[in-house]
Amino acid sequence: MTLSFAGAPTPTRSQENVGSFATTRLPAEGALPSLNGAIEWVNSPPLTVAQLRGKVVVVEFWTYTCINWRRTLPYVRAWADKYKDQGLIVIGVHTPEFEFEKDAGNVQRAIRELGIGFPVAIDSKREIWGAFRNQYWPALYFIDAQGRIRHHQFGEGDYERSEAAIQQLLAENGHGGFKPGLVSVDPVGPEAAADWANLRSPETYLGYARSETFVASGAGFANPRSNNVPEKMRLNEWALAGDWTVGSDAAVVNQAGGRLVFRFHARDLNLIMAPPPGGRSVRFRVLIDGVPPGNAHGSDVDDQGNGAVTAPGMYQLIRQPGPIADRQFEIQFLDSGVAAFDVTFG
Repeated sequence: MTLSFAGAPTPTRSQENVGSFATTRLPAEGALPSLNGAIEWVNSPPLTVAQLRGKVVVVEFWTYTCINWRRTLPYVRAWADKYKDQGLIVIGVHTPEFEFEKDAGNVQRAIRELGIGFPVAIDSKREIWGAFRNQYWPALYFIDAQGRIRHHQFGEGDYERSEAAIQQLLAENGHGGFKPGLVSVDPVGPEAAADWANLRSPETYLGYARSETFVASGAGFANPRSNNVPEKMRLNEWALAGDWTVGSDAAVVNQAGGRLVFRFHARDLNLIMAPPPGGRSVRFRVLIDGVPPGNAHGSDVDDQGNGAVTAPGMYQLIRQPGPIADRQFEIQFLDSGVAAFDVTFG
């Protein structure tokens, strides 16, 4: 995602180093900014800074199509559950990147589907984002009972240190009755940690405003319908074939048969897509190196590569069992109207 933490996560620290961090008093980094400005709250009435005084609070900025945030979610869920009886309040602030993420209905659907039970402020006008001067998806802020930010984490990873911060702030507030040790999670699907050792493909936007590796044997973005996929593509190059319109933030397929091809090196490939207005679903078929993916299919397609875009969101299309090598991904749309925004990897 734009301004997201796009590289590998902060290296996981040893338990010894985490223990040392937990015994070092966390510095004050400033006061908790206002939470006013949300267009709606989910799972809670609106919360204010005054209401949260006396509680330890974790605020996480996210947007529901962000794969970097998605991989943090199992830990945040587990913290919210483990420490709720000790007074921890977790607040998710959903701040959108793409236009469809501003829609409260889309955010509410994602909250239900992803099993998020803690309070969420829908920050579609980016007012809370601005109050925090935040620049990252995901970003975690850890606030003590006096309403002071005492720690932060930008990007995924470093979960042990984040949990140690929670434990320290709860202990300062007189709550030490939680079970010793750290949470244990077993993420599946898109929530599983990235295969960082084999990840050599970067997040790639498909709109002309931020695209960098588009290739074509034709007119390029100026007239994508005249393009063909080059015979040979280098790693991380991508191409379109068929009748497309490329806008600043997305490529829209105008007629059935449009294809997107990407040369990549990663275990996972995800694609952010939206169906046409009106809710009509769009069927697609995925190939890898020219054949159906088989056991390399992602959670949103079957082993023959068949799937459908039914709602705006992130679709996991490839999850390879290994070994990981340079591969050629292709998605062909069997219906028109889908908008493709962003390709991410894991």
